[in-house]
Amino acid sequence: MLGLMIAANGFAQGVIDVHSHIITPEYVSSLENEGRLMDEGFPLPKYDVENHLKWMDEAGVQTSVLTLAAPQPSSAEVIRQANETAARIKKEHPGRFLFCAALPLTGGRAYSRSVVETSSDSARPIATLSDVTKAIEEVKYALDVLKADGIKLATNVGGQYLGAPELDTLFSVLNERKAVVILHPHRPEPVNKQVMQQTPLAMQEYLSETTRAVSNMISRNLLARYNNIKVVVPHCGAYLPLAIPRMKSLTPVMQANKMVGEIDYEANLRALYYDLAGAHSPEVIRMLLTITTPDHLLYGSDYPYVAPQVLKQSLTRMKDYLSKEPDLTPFREMILWKNAKWLFDQSEEKPSAETTATNMIVRIAEIEVFPQYLEEYLAFANEVDRLSIEREPGVICLFPMQSAEDSCQIRILEIYASEEVYQQHLKTPHFQKYKQGTLHMVKDLKLPTMKPLDPETMKLIFKKRDK
Repeated sequence: MLGLMIAANGFAQGVIDVHSHIITPEYVSSLENEGRLMDEGFPLPKYDVENHLKWMDEAGVQTSVLTLAAPQPSSAEVIRQANETAARIKKEHPGRFLFCAALPLTGGRAYSRSVVETSSDSARPIATLSDVTKAIEEVKYALDVLKADGIKLATNVGGQYLGAPELDTLFSVLNERKAVVILHPHRPEPVNKQVMQQTPLAMQEYLSETTRAVSNMISRNLLARYNNIKVVVPHCGAYLPLAIPRMKSLTPVMQANKMVGEIDYEANLRALYYDLAGAHSPEVIRMLLTITTPDHLLYGSDYPYVAPQVLKQSLTRMKDYLSKEPDLTPFREMILWKNAKWLFDQSEEKPSAETTATNMIVRIAEIEVFPQYLEEYLAFANEVDRLSIEREPGVICLFPMQSAEDSCQIRILEIYASEEVYQQHLKTPHFQKYKQGTLHMVKDLKLPTMKPLDPETMKLIFKKRDK
């Protein structure tokens, strides 16, 4: 079992970032020696673990998952060093870092500028048995010795894309290990230089790369056949929300022409998780939910490729719309940390929107008001109830009632989506105004928390809609 050794109270307060990169000095030197520092069309940023921690602390990120950046080094030794460095960082900062190990896949040959720039299909490298064997050895070393939390795979290495039959043996081993695999796009090979001159790779081609690699795996029914593997797709799923429906519609034609075999789309899609690094927004999340479910969405930053202040603002914006968009509010904690926690530590029940009702806080506030302040108190109470319902999506119900026998006896039915929502509610200006303004008006106050006797029926109540 891939362990996530983090205190529960840390998770309750912090975000888990599944998309961040480690860039070691050995890695940079090896690329420089090969003349490949600009292979991805832009310079590698500097990486320092202390600066990473500083950003995490400022942004409220509890844990970051480290993966090696692009491009893929051709040296197995450099990859081993990078994996060992990531393992050391994880050990030195308990609870703050996880890592997914890189593998020494080279497409069966060392990188060659002449081969990279050709457009000839005959130059396409094929992973040799020795190449795959070395990758499998690194999988075992990383998971068993370094205690890696998963494996990072490039969309292509030297022109060989994920889904290629030659890599099935590797996927078989990953399946046996029930591995979490984080994908990351790399420069397509071979590539026409004009592609990068008109549009930088990160701006568009990276999205194509990701879509291409995942589509390849699906078209070979790979993730249905190796169904213990869980794959994290980067950058908001790339073009997959558009590609998947098209693939499904064309599959019968492709099968009739014997171009593809049987494809279990549901099984393949169940294996895919999606990080929201990049251009996340409510609209993007809603589009992803056309091909997946809320428990498969994860926060990602892409640190250190984006300025820390920009990433901090981006995360703040995400928290804001996940708190204000009524259809997304139930998934806020799932996206920010619960889904990732389960993915890397599957010892607990998987997060689900269906369990939201059982996590709610339900209480009936019992309030007795001094008679001389009754009218003024009711004005305060009605205002805070109205503003809370209007402005706080997680505040599901604040329903004040007055006893018919004794008008000074007030009962308020309160339902909050979660403990976090309740704590945020207590800090709002309208609640603070109510609290400070009515302290002298209340003779007695009791706030008993109620336990639902039938949580399953409670779920049905909040699913009901007027016809």
